[in-house]
Amino acid sequence: MTPEDLEYFRKLLNSMLEENQRKGDSTLEELTDGEAAFADPADRATAESDRSFTLRIRDRERRLIHKIQEAIRRIDDGVYGICEECGEDIGVARLKARPVTTLCVSCKSRQEEGEEIRGS
Repeated sequence: MTPEDLEYFRKLLNSMLEENQRKGDSTLEELTDGEAAFADPADRATAESDRSFTLRIRDRERRLIHKIQEAIRRIDDGVYGICEECGEDIGVARLKARPVTTLCVSCKSRQEEGEEIRGS
């Protein structure tokens, strides 16, 4: 991977990181602002359902932030774009589609096939 490619991905990942952190901050503000007393049990149930959904989204964002930080560390360590399983280069097209990936297409396909077999 060229130094220009690495710089492109570093900027992309930093942008993704900032965006997800901003979303997380707004989610937390929404949760604290939305606390209210409901006289109607149905309204309370709807509010709790919405809160649960928001927390699940926030958890996904938190995990993505961790993956983004790990990808930036891999750039710093000089191993970004190298498959963790087979050691081959991960294609730039795959990295553009999923910048936090750690597996090449072949290894990811094998992993998913194994998950299908175990899940059946």
